[in-house]
This record gives sequence, structure tokens and C-alpha cells, in this order.
Amino acid sequence: MERALSFEYSHLPHEYPRQFLPSKIDLTDLSRLKELFHDLQSRPVHSASDLEKWLKDESELASALAEEQSIRYARMTCQTDDPARERDYLFFIENVEPEAKLGFSQLDRKYLGTPARKSLPHEEYFVLDRKMENNVALFREKNVELEKEETKLAQSFQKTTGAMTVLYEGQERTMQQMGRFLEEPDRGVREKTWLLSESRRQKDRDTLNHVYDQLIALRQRIAENAGFDNYRDYIFRKKERFDYTPEDCFRYHEAVEQHIVPLIHELDKERKKGLGVEPLRPWDLAVDPKGRPALRPFKTSSELIHGCVKVFEKVNPDFAAKLKRMAGLNLLDLESRKGKAPGGYNMELAEIRLPFVFMNAVGRDGDVWTLLHESGHAFHVFAVRDKGLPYQYRAENVPLEIAEVASQAMEIIGGEHLEGTFYNKEDAARSKREHVASIVKLLAWIATIDAFQHWIYTHPSHTREERQNQWVKLRKRFGGAESWNGYEEFLQSQWQRQLHLFEVPFYYIEYGIAFMGALGLWTRYRKDRSAAISAYQRALALGGSKPLPELFKAAELPFDFGPRTIEPYADELRDVLVQR
Repeated sequence: MERALSFEYSHLPHEYPRQFLPSKIDLTDLSRLKELFHDLQSRPVHSASDLEKWLKDESELASALAEEQSIRYARMTCQTDDPARERDYLFFIENVEPEAKLGFSQLDRKYLGTPARKSLPHEEYFVLDRKMENNVALFREKNVELEKEETKLAQSFQKTTGAMTVLYEGQERTMQQMGRFLEEPDRGVREKTWLLSESRRQKDRDTLNHVYDQLIALRQRIAENAGFDNYRDYIFRKKERFDYTPEDCFRYHEAVEQHIVPLIHELDKERKKGLGVEPLRPWDLAVDPKGRPALRPFKTSSELIHGCVKVFEKVNPDFAAKLKRMAGLNLLDLESRKGKAPGGYNMELAEIRLPFVFMNAVGRDGDVWTLLHESGHAFHVFAVRDKGLPYQYRAENVPLEIAEVASQAMEIIGGEHLEGTFYNKEDAARSKREHVASIVKLLAWIATIDAFQHWIYTHPSHTREERQNQWVKLRKRFGGAESWNGYEEFLQSQWQRQLHLFEVPFYYIEYGIAFMGALGLWTRYRKDRSAAISAYQRALALGGSKPLPELFKAAELPFDFGPRTIEPYADELRDVLVQR
């Protein structure tokens, strides 16, 4: 039975009263929305204080619009087979968002052309200045329609994958629910369920290829309209990657190849020996290498929440209180069900400044780590909540590279406290070791996805066959020792399960950059817990108000993700894996 997610404002605290917008207004009324933009566009701004008030009002409008879109997106992903929710979201994307993009572009130009801007404190407004200058440089009105089409196409990925189910043992099950069986000691069960799931995915292979072909073509047009030769170079500017380049990403790829891939092969060799199999197969990668039954740390989402609260009480009681508050406000939708979109996310409801966490829990060990991860994002929202930062320094405007430090650090730090919360001593050690091993593999997967996207968008005229061949080539470069012999077609389309490729192109290297920060904080936490948590909170409280290197500096972390940084962390990860 569906649990409704209504986001009833009557049930959520509104602790930041509006100063500019009416307390009640339909932001999807385009004529009313145009009036709001006209008000800001035509308002006289003579002094620095006038400009600061103007910026606060613009921020309030941006927050309200972002929250309206977030609510509609959350409701749609919570039930992708509800036509009304899909219709509400698409109405916003097709009608409201294009109008808002035009309006904010005009406001960016007004801000940049206001003489009083020179009187604002440079340190406080540097990031905002840079952001608006970049926005104006990249904005093209003809791209608004293309971006609308892009968002609709990306949404079709959610609908296609959210509808994927198989019938197994008399029950209809989602792909996430089928993942549980890959942890079963019985190899026959693993192989059968893997084949069943992968065969189901193959039914939509052409559909997803067609969607991706259209997205690539659209994105190339967007880039060319903005004066770029390819989408990769355009999106680096669009994502405000002022502090690193494609060449830095290539350094990450090389570092992973040198220091992480050998560790993966060590782990796979150990796994193959422990399972007594030859060769190692894709359905052998999630089971315990000693053949023990899969860890099942909870049965209900309530148990998952309760266990994570206990974990956070050991890390910092304030974090535990924050998660309990979210549960009390019904801001957690955790369990997998038919019609629910895959994956997991945290989003800030930008106007009320509260986080919402979405995931697909099915009682697996990995679900614990996912909630620890998404909770880190939620704590980031709370950290800036009362700092008075404008919307431009909060929500999706926080650089993803530091936003993922918030989540990944809390994930791996929280993992130090599984004993007595979800597990006994032996199972806690096992869970932690398996998770550290998964981080090693994830670092390589990040390199794979990122390298794939660099190739995709610098070769926009490639064929589907060339695309699948490039994918296989990269999997050989960054992958493990498992054999896909006989199932090559499944490997060729394996990339299709990565939603980032469809929905948020080039959003993936951020995970690799952030892992360098998270591993740094985790290493410090194991030696000095108080100092590590203080550094963590200090960086989070800045939101996106400082350039990326300064945010890392606030956490006492180097801003580097090449071989020099990765090598010692690879050694640290190896030590943990060998010791246990």
C-alpha cells in the first residue's frame, strides 16, 4: 500500500517568514510569477544596502521556486506510476522553470550592471559575483527550450527504470529487491536471480539507448549555442568548476589505475579463493567471500532509523537529534516498493530549510550505509540553516565536491559504530570490512563513469556500437577480475543503470574528489574524534559561500585528488582490509 507523501505545509514548521513574497501565492501562475520578476527587475537600487535587500528578496523567490520543484520531484519519484504526480512535475518543468530561467537571467544582468555592486564586501560576495558573471556569460534564451526537453527526457529514464520488475518465487519484485538474492550463499540462487534481473534490463536496452542518443544530441546543441565545441567543456563552466580542469580528472583516473585497481584485484583474488569458484562471475561479487549468510541488520524502516540514531549518538548527539526530528516530521521515505524510482537522494526544501531523504531500503547491510550517507547531506542542510546564507549559497548551490564530503565522511565515520547498534562485534567488523572494500571498488567505478562521460561528450557523433565498446574498454581498465564470458551483452549495457548519465551529466567525479576529503576526515577521526567532527562542522557551516579550495581548507583537508593524495589513502584502506 502506498504511503502518501503530501508535504503538507501544515505539518512542517515554517520558521523563516517571507519578507518579499506574499505568504500565500501560486508560483505556477505564470502571470503572477512574471509580476514578481518585474518587481525585482524594475526596482531602483541606489546603494549597497538597497542592493543587499534586493538580493535577499531575489533569494527568497529562488528558494520558493526551488522548493516547489523539489516537492513535485519528490512526489513523482516516490510513486512514478501515479499520472497526477508525473503531470504536476512536468507542468512545472515545461511551464514554470523556463519562465524562471528567463527571469533570473535578467536579474543576473541587473545585478552585474548595478554600480552599487562595487561597494559590497568582496570576501562576502566574491562567490556570488563569480556565479552571476558565469551565468550571464553562458545563458542563451534558445537553450531554455532545449533544457526543458532534456529534463523531460531524463525523467523518462526514471519512469522506465522505476517500472522494472520481475516475477520470482511467485512475487513481483523490484530490481532493488532482487539485489538481496546476490548476497545468498547458494550460488545457484545468485546466478538465477542475476540472470533474471539482467534479462529484464535488456528488454529496455534499446529504449534507454534511444533516450541517451537524444540526450547527447540535445546537450551538444546546448553547448554549441553557448559557443563551445563540445558539451564537456560547456558543462565544466556550467557546473562552476573554476578550481579544477579535465586534466585534473585525468590525474584522478591515472591515480585510480595505479593505486586502486591493484587493490581490487587483490580483493577479487581473495574472494575467488574464499568462495572456491573458477572463474569469478558477476553474481559472485556481493556475497560474503566466506560463504556466510548475508547480513540482515533490520526488517523495517523504523528499525533502520532507530539504529542510525544510535550510531549518531556515538558520533555526536546533535546529529542523532537531527535525524529524530526528520523522522518525526515524516521527512524520510526509505523503503523500496513497486513504482518507486530507483536510487536515493537527499534534497533541501529550500524555503523551510529542512532536508528530505529518499531511498530504497530492503533490509540489506548496504541500506544502513546509504542512510548514514544521506544523513550526512541532511546534516549539511541543518548546518547552514541558521547561518543567514542566501539561497545562492545553500541547497544545490553548495559545490557537490564539498556536499559529498558531508555525506561520505558521515557514512564512513558512522561505520565505526555499528557494534551495539545494528550488529554484534563480529558482524560489525564484517560489515565495516565489506564497506571499505566497496569504497575501493567505488573509487574505480567513479573513474569509469567519469572517463566514459569525457569520451561520450568529446565524441558526440559516436555510434551505439562504439559507445558500448568504449564502455567495455573502460571496464577492463578500471574493473576487477570477474569473467563476463557468455554474457558480454549484459556488460555492454551495464552503464545504463547509472542514473547520473541520464539525469545529471558529468555529476560523478565529485564523488571521487569528495572521497579524498572523506577519507582524510575518517583517518583523523580514528585518531582524534573531537577534532575531526569540529573540522567537519566548520566546513559544513560555510555552505557554498567560499571557493572550493577554501571549503576544503576549513575542514583542514588538501584540495587535491591525484596520485599524491590517493596513494596514502590506498595504503590506509589496504591496512584495514588486511587487518580484518
